[in-house]
Amino acid sequence: MRKLIASVAVLGLLAGAALADETDKSKDTTVTAETDPNLWLEEVEGEVALAWVRKQNERSLKVLTGDKRYAALEDAATEIVNATDRIPYRTIRDGMVYNFWQDADNVRGLWRRTSLESYASDAPAWETVIDFDALSKAEDANWVYKGANCFKPEGATQTLCMVALSNGGKDAVIQREFNLDTKSWVEGGFQTPEAKQGLSWLDQDTVLISTDWGGDGSTLTESGYASVVKRWTRGTPLESAQTVFTGDKTDVASSGFRIELDDGRNLGVIAKSDTFFTARYYLLREAGDPVQLPIPAKSNPNEVYKGQMLVSLQEDWAPEGQETTFKSGDLVSFDMGAYLQAYELPEVELVFRPTSRQSFEGVSRAGDTALIALNDNVVGKLLQLDRVEGAWETTPIALPGEGQAQLAFASKKSDTVFINYEGFLTPDSLVSYNVKTGEAATLKSIPAKFDATGLKVQQLEATSTDGTKVPYFVVHREDIPLNGKTPTLLYAYGGFQISLTPSYSGIRGKLWLENGGAYVLANIRGGGEFGPEWHQAGLKGNRQRIYDDFIAVGEDIIEKGITSKRHLGIMGGSNGGLLMGVMLNQRPDLWNAVVVQVPLLDMLRYHELLAGASWVDEYGDPDNPAERPFLEEISPYHNFDAEADYPAPFFLTSTKDDRVHPGHARKMAKLFEDAGKPFFYYENIDGGHSAAANLQETAKRSALEYMYLLRRLDPVSSRPIPGLENVRAKVKEAPASGS
Repeated sequence: MRKLIASVAVLGLLAGAALADETDKSKDTTVTAETDPNLWLEEVEGEVALAWVRKQNERSLKVLTGDKRYAALEDAATEIVNATDRIPYRTIRDGMVYNFWQDADNVRGLWRRTSLESYASDAPAWETVIDFDALSKAEDANWVYKGANCFKPEGATQTLCMVALSNGGKDAVIQREFNLDTKSWVEGGFQTPEAKQGLSWLDQDTVLISTDWGGDGSTLTESGYASVVKRWTRGTPLESAQTVFTGDKTDVASSGFRIELDDGRNLGVIAKSDTFFTARYYLLREAGDPVQLPIPAKSNPNEVYKGQMLVSLQEDWAPEGQETTFKSGDLVSFDMGAYLQAYELPEVELVFRPTSRQSFEGVSRAGDTALIALNDNVVGKLLQLDRVEGAWETTPIALPGEGQAQLAFASKKSDTVFINYEGFLTPDSLVSYNVKTGEAATLKSIPAKFDATGLKVQQLEATSTDGTKVPYFVVHREDIPLNGKTPTLLYAYGGFQISLTPSYSGIRGKLWLENGGAYVLANIRGGGEFGPEWHQAGLKGNRQRIYDDFIAVGEDIIEKGITSKRHLGIMGGSNGGLLMGVMLNQRPDLWNAVVVQVPLLDMLRYHELLAGASWVDEYGDPDNPAERPFLEEISPYHNFDAEADYPAPFFLTSTKDDRVHPGHARKMAKLFEDAGKPFFYYENIDGGHSAAANLQETAKRSALEYMYLLRRLDPVSSRPIPGLENVRAKVKEAPASGS
């Protein structure tokens, strides 16, 4: 449940005298309008800022798209993203499979459905539920579909959904009520104004909603998310909704959700996220104030299964009055019925304990049983969970397919679950599995999108500075010459307990592996590959461990002869974009290409920009004197050296990103411009945190990235980059400031 909540939240100085003496730690590095000449670039849609953006876009696109190889790259990427043989993933409701689909003819997408029997066929008969291209045209709007929250309680005859629509891909959405049975918007139904918001059904006439009440920001937290949760009844204006919970301004967010009991009753729950990684949960009662669930701050209530509330732990827990101490990473349970009678914690039981090389990823109801998703040495597996005579049992699920298994869909209302298989060289396949009968069948498989002949995958380890073994995957030619000349792309994330596992990418395979490149995926600390401790080892002032891990992997693949500094490129987005910025400063000598996607780079102001305040428990608080010094040490924007020999980076961001401010990438790129150093820049004027509002933009962005990598890392491209070698002369003609 925390991952769901966190996903709402979930991610300088002049280049002259102020940076001349990096050894003077007594300098005041506080970023203000007086000391930061580039604050004008934080004006997201400011006329001057966007003029600068368009200028950089034009300059970089001229170089990258002007390469004779670019058209073939974009054509290949476009063909892959628009392919009609993609697996149509989604959910099952009342025996119907629902899917959101985009292609060349449906740029904004279709929400559609078909029967389970038809879905299993080679040519399903799809029925359109909502055509978002037609909706956008009819309303003259730039709608991006952000999902649907559907609800049909026991005994109900219709399914009602709240459909979320975003203007251009932002996290902020509007929501409208939709009748799934009649395929029509509900006249006079629930409808919300635009905001970063959360909504959960309590019954078909009542919802819990957290939003920007009044639209003036007074009910938002410092992170920009809702702090007030209200109960809203059908037929009444939103303004009259009844307040059920008010959090604190310093919280990350407060939101409501629903827990369904085995008997069909729904309990309203409030999640008060004090920080990004801690929360208190309150049960709403018909009479009296909400009551707090007696579970640790670093834990997630998951499902109620066989009367037991399943709780996953991110910290050790010794329940009061009990002898057992549970470990961080455990899945535990307690009798929910007994708790609701007296609101006192019953005996807590151990459900599942991962090994040191495993991590619990989640538990889902599936008909009358439950499934545990697990990472086992960075490979996804599934276990079936059961409770027999008061004892918990887990059974591995044996399924057809190769690669790692991930749960694609499961529901308490369906015995059929969908499981996805994929690997670096194994195209996606979708398996249906019946939890009652154990019958499994491969429903869909996509054809190979690139030629994997002669490619192999290895899992290796590098040794970090403190002796920690850091695993990584490398995909390369079986006959790779270990002479350091293979163009290699190293990717990592390293934050927020997010695990990176083997996955199939047609674009990566077609645009990179087929062109002779090798690909490396590093499972550095900060992620969740080996449980909460792997993540927590790199929090705040310990974050240098994450960066040391990444450097260790880079050095290891060079030492093994897979590649060399000349032919090694790195890529990362969001938190991974911060990683890229740090690597630019700390080891500019180790790579020859750096792709910096939708990054955080100004780590002394990040907490004041958009959702940044919600991440202080990951990075540290710049306003805390004890935590600021480390942020000063690693902040890419403030550690830029105008005299350093940097590899020419490629910054990518999005104007519509209302999670990570585009000002981060803009301001860092401006330092490169002012110093006369070569760089590439592309800002999608339309698109959210993924920097792509549709498939065509995804194809374009990917083609640009791989064109840049091929130019920088391909042995035949060691010549100066056309169009960028004279940047110094060009920028001298430009004004020093945009304000």
